[in-house]
Amino acid sequence: MAPKKVSGTAKTAEKKKMMISIEMKQEIINLHEKGTRVIELARKFKRSTSTICTILKQKDILKGVKAAKGATIISQLRTSVHEEMERLLLIWIKEKELAGDTITEAVISEKARAIFSDLKSNEPSLSGDPDEFKASHVWFDRFRKRSGIHSVVRHGEAASADIKAAEEFVMRFASLVEKEGYVSQQIFNCDETGLFWKKMPHRTFITAEEKSLPGHKPMKDRLTLALCANASGDFKVKPLLVYHSENPRTFKTHKILKERLHVMWRSNARAWVTRQFFVDWVNLAFGPTVKEYLLTNGLPLQALLLLDNTPSHPPALQEDILQEFQFVKVVFLPPNTTSILQPMDQQVIANFKKLYMKHLFRRCFDVTDNTNLTLREFWKDHFNIVSCLNIIDLAWQEVSRRNLNSVWKKLWPAAVAPRDSAEPEGETEDITETDTPLEEIVSLGKCMGLEVDEGDINELVEEHEEPLSTEDLKALHEMQQMEMTQEMSSSEEEVQEPQKAIPTSEIKAMLAQWENVVSFVEKNHPEKVATSRSAALFNDTSLTHFRNILKSRQKQMSLDKFLTKRAAPSESAAKKAKTDD
Repeated sequence: MAPKKVSGTAKTAEKKKMMISIEMKQEIINLHEKGTRVIELARKFKRSTSTICTILKQKDILKGVKAAKGATIISQLRTSVHEEMERLLLIWIKEKELAGDTITEAVISEKARAIFSDLKSNEPSLSGDPDEFKASHVWFDRFRKRSGIHSVVRHGEAASADIKAAEEFVMRFASLVEKEGYVSQQIFNCDETGLFWKKMPHRTFITAEEKSLPGHKPMKDRLTLALCANASGDFKVKPLLVYHSENPRTFKTHKILKERLHVMWRSNARAWVTRQFFVDWVNLAFGPTVKEYLLTNGLPLQALLLLDNTPSHPPALQEDILQEFQFVKVVFLPPNTTSILQPMDQQVIANFKKLYMKHLFRRCFDVTDNTNLTLREFWKDHFNIVSCLNIIDLAWQEVSRRNLNSVWKKLWPAAVAPRDSAEPEGETEDITETDTPLEEIVSLGKCMGLEVDEGDINELVEEHEEPLSTEDLKALHEMQQMEMTQEMSSSEEEVQEPQKAIPTSEIKAMLAQWENVVSFVEKNHPEKVATSRSAALFNDTSLTHFRNILKSRQKQMSLDKFLTKRAAPSESAAKKAKTDD
């Protein structure tokens, strides 16, 4: 009788059954290094001795592998390079999502290959060969399943500016303005931008020195600003600023009250504008000041807020606005039209950054010219986030009315006033039409002995919007893991427990329950990226307090144990002396 054929399903099941998890392989290696024989390992894990030997031959690679989230079982060996690449790639994807960019499989695969190649070239000691990683369709499907990404266009090129959609929106917008009777003073535009607030042009000696400083992390110096003004250009709303620290040390030194800042201060470890932060800004900054502005100028109580459709702008934002500010109507730009229509993107943000650089250079010059401090000393020890806030305020004030008004010419040409009537006499000329700020920056730089020209300044402004390099992603990943450490350590002494101290066991139980909740939600919720951000925000803002309590108690216990050990020999000596007597 011929042998029975094994069905395809049975073969697949058998093959799947024989696959070994990374954790199991690492356990096998660990036991072998502790003296367990190969034959004993084969019996324990129910594998053949040849399989155990193959795993042991790969131990140098396997010991360094940290499995990506969700990748518990694998059919081929994944090196530490692959794991690091995927971690950095996921950060890059989240940054693109926050910027509102549409990304495709082809773009993600290309970035994955670039990151992998960079990791290999920068750290040759890492295992793996760049030629081994092809970023195939199979890899992409598995990566997508592991990471839970979903806002990806599977086929076709990355979505570029949609000219047709932009043209149609211009007509709809004009019709809306005419129907509702809006005037340029009642229509506002807001947009977010990143600012590397302590970044100098590449050729300055300060940049060279910063790169050589041990532990220096350029990404740490990033903050995010949301800038908003009306179409007439005569009213600027208080900006939203998101930084990585809730209470920087310099705030305490300078006795800064966040409520009195010229920006709305918010924080999270990534310095990202979240949906909740934006809703807070609309209800606490935008709504009240716009209402006051309209009433003061005798205008009807109605306003329009124009936004792009980035994840930080909730689609249901209209429902989140408080009842007293429901006179604000929210309108979103169509996807992939930001570069064409978004007024703030039409040189307002770029001009703001040039003005920021001008005031930064002027501050450096004034300090070095009027004090005994050198530029190096000022930059290293005295230029901090408080200094940055003052410069942001000066730069935002100096963005001209003409500049804010003229950028509406693509979306709403009728709102752009003729030059002679748009500016009050003596107002600063629009910086899009003059090189004066650039010339002043270069002049100030040369007075301080810096090698800088106009090309360096323009390059620096453009760098703020450039895609993150592999080195930037590595720094950002490290920051996400360690950013809170400094703030926690600086505030440990200030941790105040409730009058009725919470038992340590209850705090540990609560934190364990939180981990279970997060694990359950991440496993079962379809919106994995959004839930991950929400969990991270709650973890940063609410649970840090309880972790600080545990840390302070653990330190106290360690100190008590240390003192007990130091006292023990003395006690033993005393007992011995008593016995001898």
